[in-house]
Amino acid sequence: MRLFGQVSDVTQSVTGTVARSAPAPAETPAAPPTVPAEDPHGDAGRHARRFGLPVATALVMGNIIGGGIFLLPASIAPYGTVSLVAFVVLTVGAIALALVFGRLAARDPRTGGPYVYAREAFGDFAGFLAAWSYWITTWVSNAALAVAAVGYLDVLIPVNDHRWTACLAALVLQWLPALANFAGTRYVGAVQLVSTVLKFVPLLLVAVGGLFFFDPDRLGPFNSSGHGAVGAVSASAALLLFSYLGVESAAVSAGEVKDARRNVGRATVIGTAGAALVYLLGTVSVFGTVAHDRLVSSSAPFSDAVNTMFGGSWGGTAVALAALVSMTGCLNGWTLLSAQTPYAAARDGLFPGAFARRRRGVPTVGVGVTVVLASLLTVYNYFSGSGKVFDVLVLVTTFTATVPYLLATAAQIFHLVAGRPGQVDRGRLVRDSVITAVAAAFSVWLMAGAGYAAVYQGVLFLFVGIIVYAVMAARRQRGRTPAGGTPTAEAPSAVEAA
Repeated sequence: MRLFGQVSDVTQSVTGTVARSAPAPAETPAAPPTVPAEDPHGDAGRHARRFGLPVATALVMGNIIGGGIFLLPASIAPYGTVSLVAFVVLTVGAIALALVFGRLAARDPRTGGPYVYAREAFGDFAGFLAAWSYWITTWVSNAALAVAAVGYLDVLIPVNDHRWTACLAALVLQWLPALANFAGTRYVGAVQLVSTVLKFVPLLLVAVGGLFFFDPDRLGPFNSSGHGAVGAVSASAALLLFSYLGVESAAVSAGEVKDARRNVGRATVIGTAGAALVYLLGTVSVFGTVAHDRLVSSSAPFSDAVNTMFGGSWGGTAVALAALVSMTGCLNGWTLLSAQTPYAAARDGLFPGAFARRRRGVPTVGVGVTVVLASLLTVYNYFSGSGKVFDVLVLVTTFTATVPYLLATAAQIFHLVAGRPGQVDRGRLVRDSVITAVAAAFSVWLMAGAGYAAVYQGVLFLFVGIIVYAVMAARRQRGRTPAGGTPTAEAPSAVEAA
């Protein structure tokens, strides 16, 4: 949920073709990627690159460490320091989920991530739900990230005094990265290179330097949520998941990774662990440098932390500028990523065919639809009367993100229980089973912790998707039915084959 930057070499067109039938076993080499007719440059054009382990790791770490961390210390402060316990628990669950994605990618290294895994195991409907939920996660996250960026823009230019100016600023921050995407992946990469470097400057400054200014008296109460410790941990973890969105980045872009069966899993685990370390140190430092009562109402906690550390306002202004550039870069990378899963699903006929169109290496229709929906959601949340726009969007994203996570984990459970040769490494059966159980429990726990309001809104999004699936399934069925005949047979899913 979102955390959202990509390095220049990883912002390129989606490669690989997701077949309409069930994929071959893991030992069978993937078919050569085909180039959609709509893309004049193709995957071999100057806009496309494949990347190895270092850049794949940077993709994961860059997408996880994005804009959310710059606002989340203030969002979880009302729960007290018990939220740091949630951070530790969340990190364990995130690493377990990363390991599951690694095993699934080793089995099926195609672009699409959770969509591919769910569809291969359970058929078209599960695959569609994974793709639809993940797509919702990306554009709702973009709206949340733009709202967070406005908080830091307000440090430089007062915009939060009026809803219209704040909303307009959030919309501009969403559309500028979209325009860079429309220009092609070369320009997306240029923005990412600058933003990825700048994002680590304020994070490392606070994460490391803040430890020297740490004051335990500023931490506030252990649990100030008004609920029990378990409830407080669950509720704060639901917000914190937003910071870990992106753990699936290498898996979603597996078709673009060299030696994906080996490198996707390694990049996912290394990137997640590295991001977790930066997150935990940064949050602890902010908690220990900014007084609790001030942190709860802060719109730019990292700026407040630097101002406390060095005095004056120059440091906070510099951090705000770096954070704003970082968040713009995150929006830039995630705008492209938001179009990748719909692209894969559209190639299978599960999303409208327009989502499979590309220009200059970018699925332009997916990018356009994503930014329009994110803009509409931003306007709605600014004028719906919600006092905590960022928190509302984050919790909705938490719910929608757990759907593809849970489906991917369920696919791994299916493979482990079925125990078919070529699908399961029997030497690692016990270890994989324990890790998968932790990842499944983690996903369910986060879904429960999102809260009734977030689940309600998230389910509405899913129900709209069911209607879309019904239309797309009918169109596919009609396309497979000869005139006056019966539907042609289609390869069974893994469940049906079992």
